[in-house]
Order: sequence, then C-alpha cells, then structure tokens
Amino acid sequence: MPKISVEIPGELLNDLDEHVGDDGKFVNRSDAVRASIRKTLDLLDEIDERHGRLEDGAAGDDADGSDAVGDDADGSDADGATDERRDD
Repeated sequence: MPKISVEIPGELLNDLDEHVGDDGKFVNRSDAVRASIRKTLDLLDEIDERHGRLEDGAAGDDADGSDAVGDDADGSDADGATDERRDD
C-alpha cells in the first residue's frame, strides 16, 4: 500500500483523535483517514450519478472533466454548501 504525507490542521487532528483508539471507532489514524476518504469518494460518486456524469467503470472520475462538488445551478453541492477552495 502506498504511503502519503499530508499536512492536517491541529483542530482536525484533535477531532480525529477523539474517534481513534480503544474507545473510538477506528484503531488508528490511518484507518480513520482511509475510511473518511472512502466515504467522501462515495458521496462524490453519488453526486456525479445524479448529474449524469458517472460512466460505467469510471467511479471517481468526472466524465465531463468538471468539478464533482459545487455544480448545482446555485453553485452549491448536494447539501447546499458552497465549494470553498484555496489554491495554496
């Protein structure tokens, strides 16, 4: 399994740690991060499917090259939140 390195704000890491360990849902941070990524990708696939962008065997790929989040007519995603991105 490939290893990656990411920078995570302390606030998110503290929240994550509340769910990791003997009393938490996840056995370690890596398990929690993998589960979060899987869930996010599943949600993006659902959004793509609703917009007719999901091709057979192309789960996770945008068929038209567009952004999977924030593509509703009002610029919001499925839950009404706008896509706030920064290019750092």
